[in-house]
Amino acid sequence: MPRRKEVPALGSLCLQSLARHMQNVWVKDYSENYLDEYQFRYVMGPFNDLAGSLVQDLIRLLGESRRLTRAALHLLLLPHLRELSLRPCPGLASNAIGQLVALRCKSLSSLDLHGCSRLSADVLVDLAEGLPQLSRLGLAETQANVQVLSAVGSCCRRLQELDVSHCKKVSPRALRHLAYDPLARSLCCPTLRVLLARGLEPTRDGGMVAALAFLLLALPRLEFLAHGTVPDALRLLHGRQLDGTGDAEGFPSLEELARLRGAAPGGPQLTLPLLRLEEVEEPALAAVHAVCPQAEEASVWLGDGPGPAGGWELLSWGRLARLTLGCAGQRGRVLAEVLPLARSLGPRLQTLALHGFCCQDELSLAALLASCPGLQAFSAELHAPPDASPNGETPAEPPRWDTDLLPHGLPQLQSFSLALASTTGIFPAQHGLALCATLASLLCHAPRLQTLRLLGIPFPLDSVFETVLAAPGPPLLELQELSLAESRVSGRTVWLLLASEGRLRRLDLSHCRDVHRRDYDGFLQVVRKQRLDLDITWE
Repeated sequence: MPRRKEVPALGSLCLQSLARHMQNVWVKDYSENYLDEYQFRYVMGPFNDLAGSLVQDLIRLLGESRRLTRAALHLLLLPHLRELSLRPCPGLASNAIGQLVALRCKSLSSLDLHGCSRLSADVLVDLAEGLPQLSRLGLAETQANVQVLSAVGSCCRRLQELDVSHCKKVSPRALRHLAYDPLARSLCCPTLRVLLARGLEPTRDGGMVAALAFLLLALPRLEFLAHGTVPDALRLLHGRQLDGTGDAEGFPSLEELARLRGAAPGGPQLTLPLLRLEEVEEPALAAVHAVCPQAEEASVWLGDGPGPAGGWELLSWGRLARLTLGCAGQRGRVLAEVLPLARSLGPRLQTLALHGFCCQDELSLAALLASCPGLQAFSAELHAPPDASPNGETPAEPPRWDTDLLPHGLPQLQSFSLALASTTGIFPAQHGLALCATLASLLCHAPRLQTLRLLGIPFPLDSVFETVLAAPGPPLLELQELSLAESRVSGRTVWLLLASEGRLRRLDLSHCRDVHRRDYDGFLQVVRKQRLDLDITWE
């Protein structure tokens, strides 16, 4: 049975009380007498003795509940804050608030201004110059520009993570200023590991590709650069077709930067310390693999070419542990084509996500899972075979499923998601028998499973859960979130879940055609009567 609702922790209750009474008690005197009359450098108030982590929690709680006001923010911008996120209240983040942050919060190591578009570029420059201890800075969807990134690069020497996604004024030139100071003729951001630059305005002259190549060479510790044209920049570096001259602003050429990285013309192949790669198309795999041999995570779009999915480049990626494969071709790929890759990388794969594959062979999913015993997270969106047709009579389901299809199970698995799409055809009945046997065996041998999503499964799942919940152990003790949206499951399974041991907290039954209103009302009645900490969704 799902657990009963726990008594909230005392600290949480205190913060909720503060949030409820913030306006009419804690900030009443300040907002009525001082808010618009004075510009205080510091404010001595009731929150000065509150730990910085609790102050940030209070700001987040006020923002999420829409109780945060300008007066409350004035009182909560305290010198001992280590982390500050204004993401919950971007409308309150004015230039005046930005100046207060730069003035008061000198000890900040993390500042998130995501969506704070009211802050001018000048104020963002002041923040970068006034907060030199920052290790994380979020500027997504702000007015960040060349001057801002130049200040960040020159002043934030400890910066490890930066987000400038969807900043309309961040140009290729601005990105170069982040990594190099032309006036001082020196490299900047020596400790930057993560740079998120998604959604930046593209350029027609290829300037963005060259700028990203500049970043890859100029930032020695960069492990992840998020932008859609990073694979193009890596291909440029792999081809060694590098510009040998600088520009009028004083930036070094790509060839000069490559020499600093020990990759002189005719010398050894340039390699970079990137650990995570996104949006790599199959034709670019060879170049990307050569330049980034230490990659641990990659998302790859596959074409219609022959051979194993991802070709031989993925097979030889020695440290790859997290992999996403998507089908971009017109014909698509069958799931069985992933098996050579799974057998090669399987023992060290921790995360595997598959999108758009066709489930031609009913046993390919079981074979794939059996090849990856160390998986911690698995997700797949599979299509029906395009030429499949109903196979006459539906085979009878056994009263109990054999759970030995995956005898070794997935002992580390924490998240499993499977979505079946029938837009290209109908799943044959034989696929249903194999899938149910696979699921029954998997769920019986995944003791750490916390999240389970079975979406759009067109085969009856009641017998699967009956088999699993009756198995010794019992299984699913750690399961906290279960989604069966648009799948064939009835109220019988839900009653079994309510009567079983476990930690289930969320159950999604959206568009389950075999669950009716009277069933849903009965579930809610039990949850209320027994005070279970369980949220059930149905429509």
